[in-house]
Amino acid sequence: MAALPWRKTDDGLQVLMITSRETRRWVIPKGGRMIGKTDHEAAAQEALEEAGVRGEIHPDAIGSFRYAKRLRTGAERQCVVAVYPLEVLIQLGAWPEDGERQRQWMMLAHAAEAVHETDLADLIRRFEPPVAAPDAGEG
Repeated sequence: MAALPWRKTDDGLQVLMITSRETRRWVIPKGGRMIGKTDHEAAAQEALEEAGVRGEIHPDAIGSFRYAKRLRTGAERQCVVAVYPLEVLIQLGAWPEDGERQRQWMMLAHAAEAVHETDLADLIRRFEPPVAAPDAGEG
């Protein structure tokens, strides 16, 4: 699962992109399932650890994307990742992976051009903030 951190500005919608640790490509915070957390809660946790943001996570995925995960053996495995929108309310100055990643707010069109995964680019390009979900909780 993954989080799509977003915010509204006077110029329009922006999403927070981060660099991957190894390839330094622009990506969104993503990870695997976590014991004791729903998928959207785990996505919010990844956003905190990888991008240093907290906010309102929506419990419904807005779509998914495919990417090739490089394994330690050098082989690649195809993965499908569900994406949950996270309205950013707090951006931390320091966070668990700040020494390993860069983060940058981007307008939707720029973010879509920056990613390598076609599915993710399409999802970002057509993103619209969801209607607030009752009891979505803070991530």
